Amino acid sequence: MKHDNQNASIVKGRGAQTNPNNRFAIEAYQIDHPEAIDDWEKRNIQTQFFQENGKTIVNKVTSDDLPFAYSLNPYQGCEHGCAYCYARPTHEYYGFSAGTDFESKIVVKKKAPELLRDLLSSKKWHPATISLSGNTDCYQPIERKLQITRKILEVCLEYKNPVAIITKNVLILRDLDLLQELQKNNLVSVFTSLTSMDEELRRKLEPRTSKYTDRLKIIETLSKSNIHTGVMNAPIIPGINDTHMYEVLRRAALAGAQSAGYTIVRLNGAVGTIFKDWLALHFPDRAQKVWNLIAECHGGQVNDARSGIRMKGEGQIAEIIQQQFNLYTKQFHLNEEKFELNTADFVRLKPGQLRLF
Repeated sequence: MKHDNQNASIVKGRGAQTNPNNRFAIEAYQIDHPEAIDDWEKRNIQTQFFQENGKTIVNKVTSDDLPFAYSLNPYQGCEHGCAYCYARPTHEYYGFSAGTDFESKIVVKKKAPELLRDLLSSKKWHPATISLSGNTDCYQPIERKLQITRKILEVCLEYKNPVAIITKNVLILRDLDLLQELQKNNLVSVFTSLTSMDEELRRKLEPRTSKYTDRLKIIETLSKSNIHTGVMNAPIIPGINDTHMYEVLRRAALAGAQSAGYTIVRLNGAVGTIFKDWLALHFPDRAQKVWNLIAECHGGQVNDARSGIRMKGEGQIAEIIQQQFNLYTKQFHLNEEKFELNTADFVRLKPGQLRLF
């Protein structure tokens, strides 16, 4: 989908500006004569919610690129609307598009706490860290009302099963009481995603996320409570925010972060179409250059599925980014100590049984 950048209008509050066809759909539609339809696809998009009644909630992670064995996502789709999100294509399995559908048609798993309790009660479960937000953010806006993530944390606390969280939303501080209780037994770790410290860029790239200063507040607040906290500088987009790494890691370290990580953007599936459209709208002067830089990090393609390479990329640009990361983490005393969550105190409860304190 191409735009006349001088005349193209931008849907405020949405990262994707297009809704590409679902790869599994038999039928599709497209704009043949956009000049004949006023604001076609530029309407005010309202968020809708759909309930999923699955029988399982925890996913086994088999990728060598990820530092956790299990993930749990109480929501599919994400209203934060990050233009680059690698999780967008998973929305196609629900019959939706990876574009504006992904951020406006949210699948809610209200039974997640109940299903988690059943799993932890089962003899088949061996205590291990469960990662929240492995796919979509567990603290996206609707969580304020539904409190599914909070109930999940309550279950983890009951069973003393460790949990790792990554988020872009200051809403996590609502659950500080539970996080502090989990911390008493070394059962929680929180990473805050920081793409930059440039608010103008955030509004374009991650339109419905918390302000960067509020995300620093997450790190500061958790650090003061002795909760292990880190910063995820991700994704690095060459030509957009690769020069922002120094300031991100510096500010995060000053706020109290102990650990840090990063990834280089990869545009898998429909994300390529969505992000290219986003570039043309927001950075028309360097869109092609940025696209080429991303491709240089992935062997000439904008996506690379190879294990061990897909997250950090390869080639000269990727090497420079890695060298910068190593230099800055050393300078700001990040990643100096290895951290592991506690699985030794796990207690299996029977369904309906309450722990006696």
